[in-house]
Amino acid sequence: MAKDLYEVLEVERDVSASELKSSYRGLARRYHPDANPDDPEAESNFKEIAAAYEVLSDPERRKNYDRFGHTGQGAPAGDPFGGFGDIFNSFFGGQQNGPRVASGEDLETVLTLSFEEAVFGSEATIEVRTAVACQTCEATGAAPGSEAVTCHTCDGVGQVQRVRQSILGQMVSNTLCPTCNGDGTTITKPCQECSGEGRNIEEASYTIDVQAGVDEGASLRLTGRGAVGPRGGPAGDLYVRLRVEDHPIFERHGYDLVHRLHLPVTQAVFGVAMPYETLDGEETLTIAAGTQTGKIIRLRGKGVPHVNGRGRGDLLIEITVDTPLSLTEEQETLLRKFAEERQEEVSPPGEGFLNRVRSALR
Repeated sequence: MAKDLYEVLEVERDVSASELKSSYRGLARRYHPDANPDDPEAESNFKEIAAAYEVLSDPERRKNYDRFGHTGQGAPAGDPFGGFGDIFNSFFGGQQNGPRVASGEDLETVLTLSFEEAVFGSEATIEVRTAVACQTCEATGAAPGSEAVTCHTCDGVGQVQRVRQSILGQMVSNTLCPTCNGDGTTITKPCQECSGEGRNIEEASYTIDVQAGVDEGASLRLTGRGAVGPRGGPAGDLYVRLRVEDHPIFERHGYDLVHRLHLPVTQAVFGVAMPYETLDGEETLTIAAGTQTGKIIRLRGKGVPHVNGRGRGDLLIEITVDTPLSLTEEQETLLRKFAEERQEEVSPPGEGFLNRVRSALR
């Protein structure tokens, strides 16, 4: 069974608009996720409080709720024209009734990760310049010892009605109250610390868990970690865009890693068992005799972990056989004898590429 909205906001059913708003602001501060980092239920409680206030702060929706309960938050059940007003407003610019509860701004920051941190995940601390609730006035915007009062222009509704004549007759529309700017209350003695905003600009730091397998350009959304709204309004979200540093050896292709390994011709010809450093540690890499350029050796499960899934990609080692650019006379003699034994035609001494390189270096 859905909770009673008045009980959620801890008020009586005959509560006034200003008292309702005051209770909402107090509860929002108490259950805000920032104030309860160790409480896993704080965010759901905070959202429940905001949803209850959204209904009860709207005179029409409150009237329907008092009459029909949770089925009356919109139009009464069975009313075929219940949604007509919303459709009409969407075309002709109508506005929602009730005080305006301004949310805080969404924020964005960039977090730079090392290649290994992105692959295996990490715990990171980010710092942002943001709006936080004013401690002096407890986010009310009113100086200590005073409080906001119901706006005399809109009687706490946050909007005023405007009537104009048209060819269809009288047209009634709701507009933002010019006195309280939709807030429903006015402050006669603003808090000097926040100038009546109910929030101050400060540096805030958050510790976040970065999942294994994230990649360049990914964005993390931290709900309710953005700037708090004016005078106790809900906070926006914080978006953390990830930047990943390059690795000196490995390139990332999806969840696979690629390494272009250069081998001297002797190791490619005769093969070799060599120590090889993966991201998980050292292991022995076996190069078969007669390995050619372009050969790919696949190390399964040595790539990047799948985000929100099981398994890992592979490490692909692409072989490039290097031709030596300089030889001693003894090495050249041995290679020429090798070519002669295989009956392979080569350039005579002094005409080949290696000799030209040698001459240029003299």
